[in-house]
Amino acid sequence: MHFNGLTDKEVTASREKYGSNMIPDSEPTTFWAEFKETFGDPMIKILLFIAVLMFAMCLFGYAEIYEPVGTIVAVLIVAFVSAKTGVASDTKFRQLKDNTKKDQCKVYRNGVVSVIDVDDIVVGDKVLLQSGDKIPADGILVYGDLKVDNSALNGEAEECSKSAAEGDVRLTDEITGDTFVDKHSLFRGAVLFDGEGILDVQKVGLHTMMGKMAEEMQDDEPDSPLKVKLTKLAQQISKFGYVGAVVIAALYMGSFILAAGGFQAYLSIGAGEVMKDLVEAISLAVVIIVCAVPEGLPLMISLVLMQNTSKMLDHNVLVRKASGIETAGSLNILFSDKTGTITKGRLEVVEFFTADGITIPLDELSQHGKIKSLMDLAIGKNTQSMFDAEDQVIGGNATDQALMKFLGKDVFTKLEDSCTVAEFQSFNSSNKFSQAHLPEIGKVVYKGAPERLLASSKKYLSLLGEEHPIDEAVINAKIDELASKSMRVLAFGYSAQNMTEDKINDDAVIIGFVGIRDDVRAEARESIADVQKAGIQVVMITGDRLETAIAIAKDAGLLKSEGDIALTSAQLNELSDEEVKAIVPRIRVIARALPTDKSRMVRVCQEMNLVVGMTGDGVNDSPALKRADVGFAMGSGTEVAKEAGEIVILDDNFRSIKDAIWYGRTIYHNILKFCKFQLVINVAAVVVSAIAPFFGVEEPLKVTHLLFVNLVMDGLGAIMLGNEPAQERYMTEKPRRRDENIVSRPMMVQILVSGLWLTVLSFIFLKVPFFDQFFHSTEEKLSAYFVLFIWSALFNGFNVRDDGLGIFTGLNDNTGFMKVFITIVAVQAFIVNAGMIPFAAFDWIGNMFSCIPFPLVGWGVVAILAITMIPIDMLRKAVTNKK
Repeated sequence: MHFNGLTDKEVTASREKYGSNMIPDSEPTTFWAEFKETFGDPMIKILLFIAVLMFAMCLFGYAEIYEPVGTIVAVLIVAFVSAKTGVASDTKFRQLKDNTKKDQCKVYRNGVVSVIDVDDIVVGDKVLLQSGDKIPADGILVYGDLKVDNSALNGEAEECSKSAAEGDVRLTDEITGDTFVDKHSLFRGAVLFDGEGILDVQKVGLHTMMGKMAEEMQDDEPDSPLKVKLTKLAQQISKFGYVGAVVIAALYMGSFILAAGGFQAYLSIGAGEVMKDLVEAISLAVVIIVCAVPEGLPLMISLVLMQNTSKMLDHNVLVRKASGIETAGSLNILFSDKTGTITKGRLEVVEFFTADGITIPLDELSQHGKIKSLMDLAIGKNTQSMFDAEDQVIGGNATDQALMKFLGKDVFTKLEDSCTVAEFQSFNSSNKFSQAHLPEIGKVVYKGAPERLLASSKKYLSLLGEEHPIDEAVINAKIDELASKSMRVLAFGYSAQNMTEDKINDDAVIIGFVGIRDDVRAEARESIADVQKAGIQVVMITGDRLETAIAIAKDAGLLKSEGDIALTSAQLNELSDEEVKAIVPRIRVIARALPTDKSRMVRVCQEMNLVVGMTGDGVNDSPALKRADVGFAMGSGTEVAKEAGEIVILDDNFRSIKDAIWYGRTIYHNILKFCKFQLVINVAAVVVSAIAPFFGVEEPLKVTHLLFVNLVMDGLGAIMLGNEPAQERYMTEKPRRRDENIVSRPMMVQILVSGLWLTVLSFIFLKVPFFDQFFHSTEEKLSAYFVLFIWSALFNGFNVRDDGLGIFTGLNDNTGFMKVFITIVAVQAFIVNAGMIPFAAFDWIGNMFSCIPFPLVGWGVVAILAITMIPIDMLRKAVTNKK
């Protein structure tokens, strides 16, 4: 049948009326957008508030300009690093897309067939579809017969037959799971297995099913678990800092009033003196707030995420959004698509057996010469598939292609020269078999449904290549066994008579049978087991029928006990959200699933405060990938799916998903290590700064000292602790809840013990006269105290590396630790001794940090005191780890 198609004028009119077939990409991430987004971080907001306070004090002459400027610079560094990470990840993803050639299709236009970009299709076009083509738009088959693969849309790898519609059939507006598998409807993204036909395009662009899914992905995403935890921590710290600052400032003012002999007596000293004391109290309050807020935490998180984002590329994991990798480590439940994720996404031969029910391992089939040679002929000479110049299987349906891959390119090439096919009859739905006559060997070979070949066969080939009578009971039992594993069984045979059209000769001999299915990836079984050991619930959610889904789930290790639940979309939709929540912990399989089912399950689990992951490769997975806390898109999947996911698994390997989870947990542990490292400093700094004035020590730690602690040291601390190696034990820990506190009770004990010891150490050094002999002046001693504070924090860095006593293990795997340690010591030594260099700029550095050089013996004393942080924490671990 010939189609004229649309004219150029009609194409223009259709595009104006119904729109373009283009599905817009998401807007590229810009540096400015990522930069601005940083300022929504709760920690950054606190830092900006502190900067405003210090600017105000600077205007009244009670603070130096470099104090607020230093804070602003820190914020800008965080924003720059975060923006750079976001843009780099997005750029890598778009480079992958740009390297992919645009899809094209064949369409009737102006009476001839033209090849055009899929984006140029319009409503009313007549598209010529041939085997291997991807359907470019939604519509109705108006000519021909096709077999299509809808797995990109509904997750089913089975081929779906389509026939031409008679009359003016319109595509329904209410799309359900059954619409994908009806007789005439075709949808964008599906792929042709076999056949040829004409598509009448009725919906394009965002009006297609694929387009609607892409549009649905524009919804706001949930906050990452890390952001939720940081927000909670920021609120706790800000309350602690602000309340503590007000209380300490009030007590400080109270000390002046008591010293004056009462409130009236204090007011009588004059407004000038009262104002001076008030400013001192406010200055102390600001110092308390600066001490309380971990200014280095946002910078540390940005640096750690950036470092690990680059590292994960070596593990075939492209992190599109940096927070996604940490979120992966927080997963409670992982919803996985079946086709192409748990399974290989293609049909293949997985089992061979003879008619006496004996299974021959595929790699041992060549040891049975007669069976193997006849099987080669029954496949290689009785097919519509072949190998192309690039060794790819083309032509035929999915079953033919699976058999051809099983045969192999080398065998197929040898068969081409061995004998010719005199006659051939292809498989059709009525006959259910195909046959080929090979005159050189005097045989007709058959391939088809077992019941068709068994109806005409009386004998079979044994393992020794001998003919024996058939026992159908044995064969049927074996076929039923494979059917329970969701395998499709095909029979192969031969006849010594001439070929008879539409008939299998009555002397046919059964060569053997093969079981074909979209099989479970070997690495998926192992990785699913690892993920389950990590306490993460894995749920397979698929468009396949329930029986197939259950068979695959059992093989993959998902269904293990009687209590595990497998249900269909229809059964799921009969349940209310509350009823679903009650059975969520036992759900392992959801079959015949629609995109709405996947999105619903993600939403329901998030309402249960679970951190939800979703893996997938098809358009049908995209909305749920977007809504999940972290979406794992397969690298070979659709562009829509990759746009939706936070993480792209480049090799489609479940092992890479496990690695992403492992690295995510490692990152979180490293963040916890850093929090312990920094919060010990913060606790000590708050207590020392709050109490010291009452003991006659004015500002033992200047604001510039605290900025050095929180920015320079902690920025480098991000490198020091952010690259701590991954440990196997992380994958045996229970998952964390979304709203779980970053600071746990054991962590709080460690912070308080170490922080209080550093406080005690500070007052011993500052107030015990014994230490005065090592310094010539109070200024030297206060400079030495700045060094003591920093070095104590550095030695505590060893303590936080391990919850046990192995604090020095693994340093070879994190060479940056000692490099940063030495760098910080060297930088501080330079700051303290800068005044010895005869240049004004170096004097300014010393004055900015209120530091002067002190004797070498003082450095030795400071080192001995600082190193006591290690035995004190060792003692704490020995006590607490026994409980």
